[in-house]
Amino acid sequence: MRRSVRSFRQFRYAFQRQECNYSFSLFPLEMLLEGGPYVEYERRIAAGELVDGDSFQVSTLRELQRLYDELVESADACKLDRYTASDKSGRSRWLWSRLMPQSWYSPIKGLYLYGGVGTGKTMLMDLFFDQLPVNWRKKRIHFHDFMLNVHSRLQRHKGVADPLEVVAGEISDEAILLCLDEFMVTDVADALILNRLFRHLFNNGVILVATSNRAPDNLYERGLQRDLFLPFITTLKERCVAHEIGSAVDYRKMTSAQQGFYFVGKESSSLLKQKFQQLIGEQKACPQEVEVVMGRTLQVPLGANGCAYFPFEELCDKPLGAADYFGLSNNFHTLALEVDVIYENRARLLCTAEGSPLDLFDRIVTIADAQQMAPRTSTRSRKNDDSDLCVDNELGFAKERTISR
Repeated sequence: MRRSVRSFRQFRYAFQRQECNYSFSLFPLEMLLEGGPYVEYERRIAAGELVDGDSFQVSTLRELQRLYDELVESADACKLDRYTASDKSGRSRWLWSRLMPQSWYSPIKGLYLYGGVGTGKTMLMDLFFDQLPVNWRKKRIHFHDFMLNVHSRLQRHKGVADPLEVVAGEISDEAILLCLDEFMVTDVADALILNRLFRHLFNNGVILVATSNRAPDNLYERGLQRDLFLPFITTLKERCVAHEIGSAVDYRKMTSAQQGFYFVGKESSSLLKQKFQQLIGEQKACPQEVEVVMGRTLQVPLGANGCAYFPFEELCDKPLGAADYFGLSNNFHTLALEVDVIYENRARLLCTAEGSPLDLFDRIVTIADAQQMAPRTSTRSRKNDDSDLCVDNELGFAKERTISR
């Protein structure tokens, strides 16, 4: 039976790569065998649950379907079944490895999906993840949340000769297939440990599937001590197939799902407060304190009925980071802000501002945008009095994500 399955898969991919307009759905249902992300994608489109994607999404789905098929066929070799996995804890695994050193790479390479904002990277990865067997050791998590978890584990294992190896052992015990959404390295503390962390993870057989706005070679671009980060890029390209979603379509702008509110104008604070009051109903809003991570807490000026209210200065003009925003969106389903992990946790945003997002961020551009505007501008990394442009890749990508969401 395995030989028949393999032969059909080889035929299917050979057929799909031909330069023709035939659809995958032309195959009879009984020939789809185990199914997978490609089949589920077509089912959702037929059911009206998804907007019909472009050729770039279809090409990405083929890569995800290829990986899905390889994983199903090599599940035993990859040790994906949680019920047959080792019951050693991360620390005891570390002690055992000192006595009998051993490492093994998975026979299957992972997948690194990158492309512009709103092109469907997260949706496609989630579609892939949801089709995988429930008994597999798999985990899907936002990259920032993943790194916060890593740092939290490192704190618990202080005093061990190589705490990163212990942490990697714990993570690989929990998940051999690791799906990380929005892989974006901006923190020097993360950058300096990623190579060693993932070297241990890959040595434990972990398979990585990731989405990002950046190509592998552009990760942590112009970051502090980037030369120490470069070996990670080499490792990443060795253990993952890099696939670009080249679409220019922002599908977020085409959806009609429940959205927040964006009030434009200097006198819009009263509208925001009115909407906030409608959402909390008869409950009385009062200051609250929420736990963030590793014992830290965040003060919420006003909160009630799952809604939080913040003046701009309280949320955006303080030294807060991803951990704070994760904690906030985990505790409140709606945020009212007088003015992005919020998007990850499906929290709604009510916001006031003096202009539209396009107007507010008009003078922030990436290096590539600056090169198109004026070649010499691209060499500037900060605001320039002559052009009034802020040329910064990190801010430029953040701008695009913010406008899209």
